[in-house]
Formats: sequence, C-alpha cells, structure tokens
Amino acid sequence: MKRIEGPQQLNYIENNTIQSFFSFDISPYIEVFEFDKGEFIIQEGAEPEYLFYMVEGKAKLYVTHKNGKVSLINFLTPPIFMGEIELLNEEKYSKSIQTSSKSICIGIAIEKCKEKLLADAHFLKYLCIFLSNKSTVHSAKYTKHQAYPLENKLAEFILLSSHHNIYKEKHTEISDYFGVSYRHLLHTFAQLADAGIIEKIKMGYKIKSKEKLQALADEIK
Repeated sequence: MKRIEGPQQLNYIENNTIQSFFSFDISPYIEVFEFDKGEFIIQEGAEPEYLFYMVEGKAKLYVTHKNGKVSLINFLTPPIFMGEIELLNEEKYSKSIQTSSKSICIGIAIEKCKEKLLADAHFLKYLCIFLSNKSTVHSAKYTKHQAYPLENKLAEFILLSSHHNIYKEKHTEISDYFGVSYRHLLHTFAQLADAGIIEKIKMGYKIKSKEKLQALADEIK
C-alpha cells in the first residue's frame, strides 16, 4: 500500500465527487491509497482505520469460519464503500478484503471525523440507500443464480474476476463459492474450452471470445 499525493491525489478526489456524499468539508480527512494485487485493504479481525471508497480495481471479500475454512463471499468492484458496517456498528471487521488487481481507494480517517460522520444526516441517508441497494442486488443475484446452470454463472464470474483476459482463481475456492463439486466445475470449464470460449494455459485460463462469454453471462441479467 502506498499513499498517492499531490496533483494525482486531487484528480482522484475531484473525479469521483466524493464530497457530494457529505454536508461538511471532507477533504481534510481524506487520503488516497494504491494497493498492489494481492494486498489486503482490510485484514480479517482488524479494526479499520479508514472508511474506504474504492474507485479503481477489484477485490475479494473473504470470511474464515470457526473450523478454519476460508470462503470467498463476493467480488467487489468500484464504486463501493468498504468498512461502512464497522463505522455504524462499532464492531471489528470479521471479514477480509484482498485486492485481485491493482486498486485505488479513497480513505477517510475514521477517528479524525467519526463524530462528524455519524452526525451527518446527508451522509447517513446516502449510506442507507447504498446499503439498501447492495442488499437488493445481492438478493436478486442469489435468486437468479439458483435458476441458471453453472455455465452461465461461471461465465459471469470469469468476466468479473479475470485480469487482462487471464483467469486464475483457485478451483477449490470457486467450487465452494458456487456450492458445486470440484468435478462439476472442471467439467464446466472443459465445456467452455471445447466451445472455443476460453483456453487452458499454464497459469489458468485465457479468454478467447469475450463476446460469447458475455452472451452467456447476460442470460442471467
């Protein structure tokens, strides 16, 4: 993680109109961070120092169960707040957020303006709408996913999680994410490869036809 400063910092802040979420001047409490691929934005069990707002990149949300098993919950894409539940509930973060590509986040130093944040009706209204929309999207996505075969869901997932047309997520993690057997997942990858949509390579899979992959994914929408 590194801080972005100077004109580049101002560009990220101005281009993402983050000030519009608040009724007070948020600029004194803002920093801009760049995370390399694989870095943790928030460590599991740690209390976030910042309310993060992702403006570029991708990240994965994980949870560790009591038996030690780690599960992928969701992929996070901008624009999105991270750490908002902890701000409202005053609880330590129970899940980890790890980048899957280089990511840029605007960070709001919580301890420096927590009282202002929690007293800002304009911000809290925005946060309520944000959380409501996120919940609605997750519910709709879950319902739709129950109605479609793995081929469509996997196509959507490959598009979301690939980087520069290369997909290299762990099969064990993804079979658990979809609630299917490892064998079923491999069979579906083989189907997509046989159709010329993806190609097996040493590091994972290469997308050969983004259009066909998108067509499969669009059936879910």
